[in-house]
Amino acid sequence: MKLATLNDASPDGKLIVVSRDLTRAVVATDIAPCLREALERWPKCAPRLQERAQMLESGDAADAFTFDPAHAAAPLPRAPQWLDASAYLSHGKRMVTAFKLSTASLEVKHPLIYQGASDAFLGAQQRMPLPSEGHGIDIEAEVGIITDAVPMGITSEQAANHVRLIVLLDDVSLRRLLLAEMTLGFGMIQSKPTCVFSPVAVTPDELGAAWHDGRMHLRIRVAVNGKLLGDLATAEMGFSFYELIAHAARTRVLSAGTIIGSGTVSNRDTSAGTACIAERRALEMIENGSATTDWLRFFDRVRIEVMDGEGYSVFGAIDHTFIPLNAANLS
Repeated sequence: MKLATLNDASPDGKLIVVSRDLTRAVVATDIAPCLREALERWPKCAPRLQERAQMLESGDAADAFTFDPAHAAAPLPRAPQWLDASAYLSHGKRMVTAFKLSTASLEVKHPLIYQGASDAFLGAQQRMPLPSEGHGIDIEAEVGIITDAVPMGITSEQAANHVRLIVLLDDVSLRRLLLAEMTLGFGMIQSKPTCVFSPVAVTPDELGAAWHDGRMHLRIRVAVNGKLLGDLATAEMGFSFYELIAHAARTRVLSAGTIIGSGTVSNRDTSAGTACIAERRALEMIENGSATTDWLRFFDRVRIEVMDGEGYSVFGAIDHTFIPLNAANLS
């Protein structure tokens, strides 16, 4: 099934069920007022949400309405925890090579994960206000999963039972701030403003054969101002989502609604393009000695989308722009 959250001026929004073709929806607040609460009571809520989804598909949902992704918040407008990995090894190798970074991250045999802000995510078509173009605005197209409550110390095999939903996201980075924060070695704060999420989240069964081994086996398309940046296979993760969950839960529990990102999607085949500007610049530096692609600017339009085998959008498109902070304050 496909779930989404409507903006309704409340912190967690209104839970809705969305049709497979993303054209219709029905309110599900009688089952759970918001997605966060549904995840906290998943064994009880999931069967009722699935029944609502079947009614929507069969045309028996009396209160169905047209789904407009412009009215969607992030599936979880705020979450108890946001953890982002760097699971695509080709991305890490290129960044280390091009920017002459320490090779220590390439020598680690376990996943690399950092914890970011999770209190104010943006919906797929919400504008993102930022203070300055001079900070080096970049995108990072990723796949993410949302868990129910995960106990401490589980194995990756056990973690397979805790993936409840799958999403797309743009983990926005401010590159000129990022390097300085990474050099200090105490985490990323100013360089990671927030993330933008796909209009809908889908259950693993909705992907069918495209979900196995803790990975999504589809392609993600990333475009800036209508120009293709990358068309990449999402399955080339060096660590599966099951391994990422187990690593994150090694010494702590994960609350229901924890979101874990794959890190920037990347492929060994450079002809697939890239899912972020930094990796495009890294390839230019490796191949030509210097980078020619500039960072993003205000009002640049970013589109991130995954299509299924029949050419239908799975999650709906992330389709957003960046605006100056002072413009946001005036609107």
